[in-house]
Amino acid sequence: MKKLWWILAACLFMLAACSSDTSSSSDSAEESGEASQSEAQAVSNEESSSSEDKETSVEVDKNQTSVEVTIPKSFFELQNQNFDRIKAEAKEKGINEVIDNDSTVTYIMSSSKHKEMMKEMEKQMTAAIEEIKNEDNYSSIQDIQATKSYSEFMLSVDREEYENSLDGFAVMGLGVTGMLYQLFDGAGPEEYDVTVNVVDAAKEEVFDTIKYPQAFEDLKDVEVE
Repeated sequence: MKKLWWILAACLFMLAACSSDTSSSSDSAEESGEASQSEAQAVSNEESSSSEDKETSVEVDKNQTSVEVTIPKSFFELQNQNFDRIKAEAKEKGINEVIDNDSTVTYIMSSSKHKEMMKEMEKQMTAAIEEIKNEDNYSSIQDIQATKSYSEFMLSVDREEYENSLDGFAVMGLGVTGMLYQLFDGAGPEEYDVTVNVVDAAKEEVFDTIKYPQAFEDLKDVEVE
């Protein structure tokens, strides 16, 4: 459980991590195992089209000299960060301007800074995935594969162990980090989404699918007795 919150915190404080000169690099995970053939094909198709999507979806408003990235305030509210703190931390890391838009926060930065941040975020995503795969607290999870845009994840798990544990919290971590990556990579505040397919490793069948941010919206409708 402790590792889960570390992953969420790392996601929310990504701005600080992006300019660190001492960030450690992690080895890319080797792809292993296969999920159902149809699901694997869907992931492959998404990967092949993601590069094209990036060229047109960049509402990360990429001008020649600057880039605008708009993030919903809900990401910061999880850590009780007020706007003054958000702005101060961003400026320390070389972000030119931060704008409070009531329900969102917009970062304005140089194109070179944005490229630097995206490279660092990709390293952070790889590290987070490896952390979950190798963490003893998530023993039911055998493998994790992701599309290049981190809009879809496939978790290969021991189903019985998974359903009788709290390993599902790892899904939330992937959902949050995947959404934040997409926002910085060009998705608008109303356009980002992440799908997590959970696969029974023994049967190679998807038995659960979670979509974010819809899953968070659904939680708001749950009545606690």
